[in-house]
Amino acid sequence: MSQEPRTKGERTRARILDAATELFARSGYHPVSLREIAAHAGMTHAGLLHHFPGKEQLLLEVLWCRDRQDAGHLFPGLLDGDAAGPADAASPQERLRRLVGFVDRNSRTRGLVALYAKLSAEASDPDHPARDYFVRRYRLLREQIADLLAELFAQSPPQQPADPRTVAQQLLAMMDGMQIQWLLEPDAAPMEQRVWDFLGGFGLRPAGTAREGRGGGD
Repeated sequence: MSQEPRTKGERTRARILDAATELFARSGYHPVSLREIAAHAGMTHAGLLHHFPGKEQLLLEVLWCRDRQDAGHLFPGLLDGDAAGPADAASPQERLRRLVGFVDRNSRTRGLVALYAKLSAEASDPDHPARDYFVRRYRLLREQIADLLAELFAQSPPQQPADPRTVAQQLLAMMDGMQIQWLLEPDAAPMEQRVWDFLGGFGLRPAGTAREGRGGGD
């Protein structure tokens, strides 16, 4: 994040977003009122409405703020709707390492993990304001992870043929499921290692280990 001083308005918006994130993560979208968020942020209801005219706009801004944090770490295309995204100079192995490392990064932001788990489940309702956001996000993630896996499989084909799109969908499902289990039992399993165990079945290993894939050379 930028270290430059922010205006009073920006600081106020950040305080509102922090309060909304905490309350949405705790209770979900529907039970939380703007008055509750305003009180949690230490301001009046009217003051909150000056920055966010409705709860739907506030929810979407909470989600987009998270995407802005994630974009540089994962796939820049998440922000602009481009599944291909801007060119990434990092090697496919480094991009895979960043993707798997994201699971460990999330373990340091429990509130945001809880927020996404709760809201993504709520968004199965066709009328939920975040439904389009989650449909779009999962579609882009599946496409970008599939493209990454296609590069890796081309470099080092798995011993058993594997479709990158299918593996991408399985990987996303596993990462989501592991994070829900972690929310329930934080000490139950080392999430990052379990993801690498899954990828190891396709010959993919962390960069620098003895064997990254069948074609990596021994």
